[in-house]
Amino acid sequence: MNIAVVGTGYVGLVTGTCFAESGNNVICVDINEQKVNKLKEGIIPIFEPDLDVLFERNTKQGRLQFTTNLKDAVKKSSIIFLALPTPPGEDGSADLSYILGVAEQLGNIMEEYKIIVDKSTVPVGTAEKVTAAVAKNAKVEFDVVSNPEFLREGYAVDDFMKPDRVVVGTQSVRAKKLIDELYKPFVRQGNPVYFMDERSAELTKYAANSFLAAKISFMNEIANLCELVGADVDMVRIGIGSDTRIGKRFLFPGIGYGGSCFPKDVKALIKSSQEVNYDFKILTAVEEVNASQKTIIVPKIEDYFDGDISGKTFGIWGLAFKPNTDDIREAPAIYVIQELLKKGASIKAFDPEGMENMKGVFGKEIEFCENQYEAISGVDGLVIATEWSVFRAPDFDLIKKMIKNPVIFDGRNLFDLESVESKGFDYISIGRKAVVTHKKSLA
Repeated sequence: MNIAVVGTGYVGLVTGTCFAESGNNVICVDINEQKVNKLKEGIIPIFEPDLDVLFERNTKQGRLQFTTNLKDAVKKSSIIFLALPTPPGEDGSADLSYILGVAEQLGNIMEEYKIIVDKSTVPVGTAEKVTAAVAKNAKVEFDVVSNPEFLREGYAVDDFMKPDRVVVGTQSVRAKKLIDELYKPFVRQGNPVYFMDERSAELTKYAANSFLAAKISFMNEIANLCELVGADVDMVRIGIGSDTRIGKRFLFPGIGYGGSCFPKDVKALIKSSQEVNYDFKILTAVEEVNASQKTIIVPKIEDYFDGDISGKTFGIWGLAFKPNTDDIREAPAIYVIQELLKKGASIKAFDPEGMENMKGVFGKEIEFCENQYEAISGVDGLVIATEWSVFRAPDFDLIKKMIKNPVIFDGRNLFDLESVESKGFDYISIGRKAVVTHKKSLA
């Protein structure tokens, strides 16, 4: 098929590349000429495992192209995906101005039947708004379909190529037939394509992300309770995760969730609920828990240093909101660093992929290091904020030689308590007993 993808952000670029990989001809459109020129040169603006391989193959073979010319892309395509940003407003509502602006343009451009697909995460009722915006200028028939993405950053290519499910919101028989044909190569192993009405599809995306956010916040609350009652959150996690009704995933406690999806989608669903006078109490609590959880490691650091960390220097391992991405949006590391700086501490930081983006936040306020060991040279303590695999088996002997105080504040529970203690470290994590047996004099 001939497909246009409007927007070359995270969702748009992955969507366009993966559709091209299955044999479709894809034109990705963006108003940013500099970005489009870089994409034409083979420069990918995001880090996503395996995306570079598919990108290079399909651009070389001519199935994946880039342009700033929306009119040309639409005329050459039968299906138009809108993968445009929907940033949250101050009240949490999703800003639909980008989507509706393009929708109005499409009405003027289309000369024959087209399917317009909302790929962005949008609130309930957006398909109707897009339909109205296109219809203002349209002189031909068209259908608007809701097709929310369920891509995990760090695993997006695999998620797209081998989806657990595909959700499609349409009541058009014509659109359903074409969208079903488009997705057939991706569900050959029998994973379902669920067709439903547009509003249900739109709500499905928000409901899924909000439920997972609630699961994370619940476990973080359990972890905090574990510390107070002397339980071990790892044991609790194993105990409840073996219940098939609950499942093992998203039960790992830590310093909160971040990224572009969970925080934004929780806010948007709360706002949508308020618009129909419904008080979504659970999600309000989820948001409150996550906000406090992001800096919960800071009081632990202060307690270890007898209430005063001014003049101390801390090494931070991990800046991205999760491993295998360079995305720092709403990353807990930002909030931890901000709090430590406020209290007079200095920071040396390392992340395998997220440092360039984080420089845009902190500039020269903190020191960015070439590797994880440079980030702990001469520091007073190590703080782990992201669970990158490279941090899971470090050289503890080397760390001990380089660090002033043998203490690790682990916001992601990477290590076994007894193992770290046996290596001569104090180890303070989330939802487990604090191991403080090697503390030096801090006078």
